Amino acid sequence: MLKIFKLSNYNKRALIGGIIAAIFTGFGAFALGSISGYEAKELIKSSLSGFIMLCNTIVLASATILALLLTLISVSSGTKTNLNKSHYKHVILIAKIDTIVFVAAMIIFQFFNLPVTESENVPTEWYAYIYYSTLVISSILSGGLISVVLMLFNAVTSIIKVVGLGIEDHPILLKKEDEQENKKNED
Repeated sequence: MLKIFKLSNYNKRALIGGIIAAIFTGFGAFALGSISGYEAKELIKSSLSGFIMLCNTIVLASATILALLLTLISVSSGTKTNLNKSHYKHVILIAKIDTIVFVAAMIIFQFFNLPVTESENVPTEWYAYIYYSTLVISSILSGGLISVVLMLFNAVTSIIKVVGLGIEDHPILLKKEDEQENKKNED
């Protein structure tokens, strides 16, 4: 999947940060050891509201980030300096990953909103699998959102350096040679 996206060093670091966060939070959950179906059912009852709240928060955060990306594009296009295509591709990548996290959190939110612990048709041994799946899913969703936020931080930092601080040799700036080639292609 990572080959689909051409990743810069900033993006690689952001994704690695999200993966590390997912592993760290997931490891903490599995350090508890194995539990029986009845114990898992009780743990699900006590932790499901927090899991649903996490999914809801990730949905809201992802939607907000998508809206903020429009502001970032507006600031990027409104500058006097010309930005290269890699900056806009970076923003597209953020939007893609954020949308994936948004859709996944929404689907999982709906799925786990079912009253599983109230059903009498669910075998007791399934509760352990359901409990561990909520832990794994929450770790993955949290890691995904952390990656998106880190990528957004990198994009915003780049814009601040170019627009606010006036750094003239930043990698997101269109080079003079590229500008001349674009003018030739337009003619």
